[in-house]
Amino acid sequence: MPRTNPAYPPEFRREAVRLVRASGEEHPIPGIARELGVSDGTLRNWVNQDEIDSGKREGITTEEKEELRKLRREVKTLRQEKEILRKAAAFFAREEIGGR
Repeated sequence: MPRTNPAYPPEFRREAVRLVRASGEEHPIPGIARELGVSDGTLRNWVNQDEIDSGKREGITTEEKEELRKLRREVKTLRQEKEILRKAAAFFAREEIGGR
């Protein structure tokens, strides 16, 4: 399914998180999100993920998420290949039985 939201470059995300951290406000996310043109939830997710990546919060790091995404794609491909081979083996088995 295609992305409906634009993908923001990592530098933009890092700078947005830095602005939140450097802000002296008690609840800086809504104002900074408005200034940057991103939703509050998006900016909050970036801040939370940065805390996970830096070890300040429990959760799956960005590297682990990427590895998981890669492994899921690989499993999907392997399952498709296995299904193709299963069908090919069944086809050739029928051919051999019918060819005798």
